[in-house]
Amino acid sequence: MTMAEEDTLLSEDPESSRARLAETPTVKELEELLNTGRSSCNHVDEVWPNLFLGDHISAHSRFGLWKMGISHILNAAHGTIFCHEPHDFYGTTIEYYGVPAHDLPDFDISPYFYPAAEFIHKALNTPGAKIFVHCAVGISRSASLVLAYLMIYHHLSLIEAIEAVKKHRWIFPNRGFQEQLRNLDIQLRCTKQSK
Repeated sequence: MTMAEEDTLLSEDPESSRARLAETPTVKELEELLNTGRSSCNHVDEVWPNLFLGDHISAHSRFGLWKMGISHILNAAHGTIFCHEPHDFYGTTIEYYGVPAHDLPDFDISPYFYPAAEFIHKALNTPGAKIFVHCAVGISRSASLVLAYLMIYHHLSLIEAIEAVKKHRWIFPNRGFQEQLRNLDIQLRCTKQSK
């Protein structure tokens, strides 16, 4: 089974998965889900076809990025202490987008959900492109933006998006980001139901 086929499956038992997805989970339920599965991650992991999620160590290795074939970078911690590389750090071979998010529960990352999702979507629709989304550690800010992308462009529920990413990488958005992702899930469900 290819990674794309694996990620389109809801679970081993689609009926029980659909029943679980009937409502948006509480933050407590999200934390329980996030605490399952893999308990560690690499510096970078492919979490969706041609979509890589990782940390600032990988982001600072231009040779490593070149070896992976990365053509686009979304820095979810642009301008912060660990991720303050300027736009021209990667030269002209990589398209860069920076989101100046802070990994704090009271930081509102939601205004960046749609612009970041659009950047990821455009990158993945570019023939031969690969995108690397990162922050300092690659588990909270960048993971939140990847989850939002999967929800917005692939119409996954929040639980489905978390499960898809967690097959490949341990993630744990902070509580504030979890709440904002819950709100996005509710908005997307309402939009879907009104159509």
